[in-house]
Amino acid sequence: MTQLLNKYFQLEKHGTTIKTEVIAGLTTFAAMSYILIVNPSILGLSGMPVAGLITVTALSACIGTLLMMWLTNYPIALAPGMGLNAFFAFTICLAREVPWEAALGIVFYNGILFFLLTISGIRKKIAESIPAALKIGVQCGIGLFIAFIGLKNAGLIVDNPATFVELGDLSEPAVLLAFVGIIFTAVMVVKNITGAILISIIVITLIGFFIPTETGYLTATPDGIVGMPAPISDTFFAMDLMYPIVNFATTWDLIFALMFVNMFDTIGTLIGVSKRAKLTDAQGNLPKIGKAMTADAAASVVGAGLGTSPVTSYVESAAGATAGGRTGLTALVVAMCFLLALFLTPVMLVIPLMATTPALVMVGIFMMDSIRHLEFDDIASVATATIALMAMPLTFSISEGIALGFITYVGIKLGTGEYKKVSLITYIMAAVFLLRYLFDLK
Repeated sequence: MTQLLNKYFQLEKHGTTIKTEVIAGLTTFAAMSYILIVNPSILGLSGMPVAGLITVTALSACIGTLLMMWLTNYPIALAPGMGLNAFFAFTICLAREVPWEAALGIVFYNGILFFLLTISGIRKKIAESIPAALKIGVQCGIGLFIAFIGLKNAGLIVDNPATFVELGDLSEPAVLLAFVGIIFTAVMVVKNITGAILISIIVITLIGFFIPTETGYLTATPDGIVGMPAPISDTFFAMDLMYPIVNFATTWDLIFALMFVNMFDTIGTLIGVSKRAKLTDAQGNLPKIGKAMTADAAASVVGAGLGTSPVTSYVESAAGATAGGRTGLTALVVAMCFLLALFLTPVMLVIPLMATTPALVMVGIFMMDSIRHLEFDDIASVATATIALMAMPLTFSISEGIALGFITYVGIKLGTGEYKKVSLITYIMAAVFLLRYLFDLK
């Protein structure tokens, strides 16, 4: 077995060992396993069955990670993406009132389009043509949006008819616990404690056993600790593939927004993790980025079939790379951990929604990191990024932030006479989004 693993994963060539790869895999899983709890809690708001979503999340993460292992031999794990799941639930299903079955169809077409753009090489041209300021604004905006959702779920932010939003009641034990949980999680992250987000979810859930509510306690008593995985019959191939076609005029922008976010999130993650794992060449390029993107696209198609939002590469893979992970053996360990986690479904089902608040806020904080790459001396760039990142949480829609970002960037460049610096693709997208607003095509 040792020789087989050495040969298949080329461990000696990459200067690593089985022990190191296993430790790296466990480290990555600990860092990203919170998705098993957070993804069902977000997608469940769209009307999808939460119990089955735990199984779907684990299976899609396992399959996606195995695809990455097989195609690239990289220590990169995949799972349903944060931001993408929020877009699925809040923008597509709740704001646009698209049935979740049809939303899965949109995810399916997003994966197919992503795959075709990748193998044709068009993906690279699109990525290079989009202004950097817009990419930064979108990523930061998604981070703010995710954090806002977390604060709302916990009651830290509530509605107000005069000011739209206001601070929740911190005298409420559950609300105060969520706020303390955010600080607790941030402290653990600062101290580089592996699995900080997962630990915070567990601690808050345990404390919830002692906080009374009108119907019992904040955390309900589980039916058991270990049990068989919940069935996925309600979501398995439940996607409605005709809805996006029949209603293309009102769904095209959703497909594009998913592809846009998925593409740049994937590229950023792959480059960041690969540098940490020392997989890039002398020029800083990732040799198998095409195959890695193909794995991402294929994983999204598989995820749609199982019943989840787009599956993508996880930046938490950097934790495993830091622990010495260099090959697909790290990914294999992560995939097996997701399979084993399926049998802990009874415990996951009793985790209260507000226990995920620190996780959502912390992920939002991580996504805000790219703001430091913004050219603050360039007002056009600052304005574009600011409009995009403010619009997402304030309109409760990722697609609106992307649309307003495109229009703002092109408008400023035209107004300042720098129209030659704008790519044709950016002009086209800005024009299409503007027409959508003018004729209310949504």
